[in-house]
Amino acid sequence: PPPQIDFESQKKGDVLNDCLMTIDGTDFRIPQQGLAMEGNPSGSHKYAGKSALHYELGVSILGGDLVWIQGPYPAGTYTNITIFNKVLCNFLEPGKRVEADKGYAGHPDKIVCPANADKGPPEHRAMLGRVRARHETLNGRLKNWGILSQVFRHRITLHGAALRACAVVTQITIADCGESLFEAEYVDEY
Repeated sequence: PPPQIDFESQKKGDVLNDCLMTIDGTDFRIPQQGLAMEGNPSGSHKYAGKSALHYELGVSILGGDLVWIQGPYPAGTYTNITIFNKVLCNFLEPGKRVEADKGYAGHPDKIVCPANADKGPPEHRAMLGRVRARHETLNGRLKNWGILSQVFRHRITLHGAALRACAVVTQITIADCGESLFEAEYVDEY
């Protein structure tokens, strides 16, 4: 089910942000499926065509919590925007958007990304870069787990459960153990 987000808590002064989370895709290596070359359905461009599973992760902009996981998908078949269109796009309420990187070009009514938006003043671009960088920090924390940083050596059907277990423990360290992600101010006025 989609995450339950309290939209009132997204208020920042008199501004009600329409972007509630950052989203980004990330790949995790699996045993090689076919040749490591372009066109391989499991081949990841991030790993030079080697096989991987692709996930979409969402981080609450104001809270810095992991609030969305979608996947796994074969990395060579499903791009970021394909996964977004398949699931999250259908769960966004009218007028709500997500913040993303260039891999999510399209749907300016649902996605704020460098390819979709008017660039705005430099300080606005810096703010957007900071929230996207914070998201990359979360991706990195997940890849600190040995089971996710190395080639997955178990049944592929268990990968989603392994990722979600690591994600839950990572979120607990963020929320309850003093290891929160760095602060990021955000006002989506452009």
